Amino acid sequence: MNEINQYNKNIFDDIMYLNENDQEFWYARDLQKVLDYSEWRNFKLVIEKARTACNNSENNKFDHFIDVTKMVIQGKKLLLLGKPILP
Repeated sequence: MNEINQYNKNIFDDIMYLNENDQEFWYARDLQKVLDYSEWRNFKLVIEKARTACNNSENNKFDHFIDVTKMVIQGKKLLLLGKPILP
C-alpha cells in the first residue's frame, strides 16, 4: 500500500481548528506529528519549501502561512512553545 494512501481525511479533521470566521486551519506542530516528522527542524524545511512554492505560484504566502506562538499552561507556569506555523 502506498504510504500516502494511509492518510485519510479523519487524521486531518482531528487536528483541524476553526477561526472566528469558520475558516479551517492547522498548527504545523500538529501536522508534524501526523505526518511522522520526528524533528521540528526537518519539518520546518518542508514548510519553507511550501512557502516558496506558494510565492512562485504568484500566491501571497501571508494568505496561507502565519507565524504564531502557542501558549500552554503547565501547573502554575505559562510556557511558550516555539513558533508553530499555520498553513
